[in-house]
Amino acid sequence: MFTGIIETLGYVENLKRAGGNLDIIVRTPLAKELKIDQSVAHNGVCLTVVNIKDDVYTVTAIEETLSKTNLGNLKIGDYINIERAMKLGARLDGHIVQGHVDQTAICTEAEEKDGSWIYSFTYDNSFSNVTIEKGSITVNGVSLTVVNSKDNSFSVAIIPYTYNNTNFKNLSVGDTVNLEFDVIGKYVKRLNELRQ
Repeated sequence: MFTGIIETLGYVENLKRAGGNLDIIVRTPLAKELKIDQSVAHNGVCLTVVNIKDDVYTVTAIEETLSKTNLGNLKIGDYINIERAMKLGARLDGHIVQGHVDQTAICTEAEEKDGSWIYSFTYDNSFSNVTIEKGSITVNGVSLTVVNSKDNSFSVAIIPYTYNNTNFKNLSVGDTVNLEFDVIGKYVKRLNELRQ
């Protein structure tokens, strides 16, 4: 489980294909605090640490993960949002995040507004995922509040701290992002469907 509060950015130092899998080699000072077999969220995708050396570690994304997230689009030199799993008993500063990406979305607008930023996204609503006004959404692993919720689009407002400390500062119109919809909302929606 995660909170959507990004701890640091990781630099994609290398990418290695192994069959249908992709080894992602990440450089970050946080690597020294990790352990083999630990779960870490990368742009909101929960992956297992398989190797660590100094300030570099490796995770593997399988073909299923690559087909449903933006990790297959990574390039050497990219920066990804990193969050370790939450500690039981710690404050839940964001919202409950599983690290299981539901689908991707396309950034349709990135606008600076007097010291903050508004980002808008469209997504395929055939997956039956929904947003609600002032509800929670995870975009590339970042816990955010939905504004301007529509059937297949929504916006989020980014404060300067989030902009400067996540990969939102590198996000452009046309880029693909990972979405994890609110887990409580997903259960409520599913229970409602079963009652009909």
